[in-house]
Amino acid sequence: MTAPLAIVSGASRGIGAAIALRLYREGWQLSLGMRTPSMPPWADPERCHLYPYDASVGREADWVADALARFGRVDAVVASAGIMLPGNVIDAPEEDLDRMLDINVKAPRRLVRAAFPALKASGRGRVVILASLSGKRVKSANAGMYSVSKFGAVALAHGIRQAGYEHGVRATAVCPSFVDTDMARAITDRRSDAMTDPDELAAIVSMLISLSNTASVAEFHVNCQLEEVY
Repeated sequence: MTAPLAIVSGASRGIGAAIALRLYREGWQLSLGMRTPSMPPWADPERCHLYPYDASVGREADWVADALARFGRVDAVVASAGIMLPGNVIDAPEEDLDRMLDINVKAPRRLVRAAFPALKASGRGRVVILASLSGKRVKSANAGMYSVSKFGAVALAHGIRQAGYEHGVRATAVCPSFVDTDMARAITDRRSDAMTDPDELAAIVSMLISLSNTASVAEFHVNCQLEEVY
């Protein structure tokens, strides 16, 4: 039987790279979206397909078509590419919100939309949207604009879940707080050992996409610190 195929965006570093490695080790075939494609040292090119992917460009349909031509199937989409531009909702430039909405919300939607027929055909298609706890609460004024985009990412996952449920498609918004990545280290002075390890997020994503159709998880929250709610 042919191994399942997962499309992973933002796969060159951070959470996306950790997810790709985890799924590869578990036997998945992969189509990895990277701005500058480079075959990971752990990958067999027979099982790993690379695509030059920039979430701001809008070539998701071309990427999915390329993956389908190579593997003939898509069983999971993990939308990990994202950006964070600090700013409050009053003072931040409109262009920053446009860019975050495009990359954090519209690009994952385009990717899932392109893969949706294949996900339905699999009978157990899986979608993971890497959102954020900033998509569940606005912790500071300077995170307000980012939260707007990540609230949208969470809603996107719920909308996908509703649209595909009767076809066996299950979607989850994974919402971490600080994860030990370049993006997080640029906005916090927390020590690496005080943030969630990307490998832990990869293990969570692996678990979520391996669940049966009768174990649907709409949201999965992960925090590295104690908060009143999370």
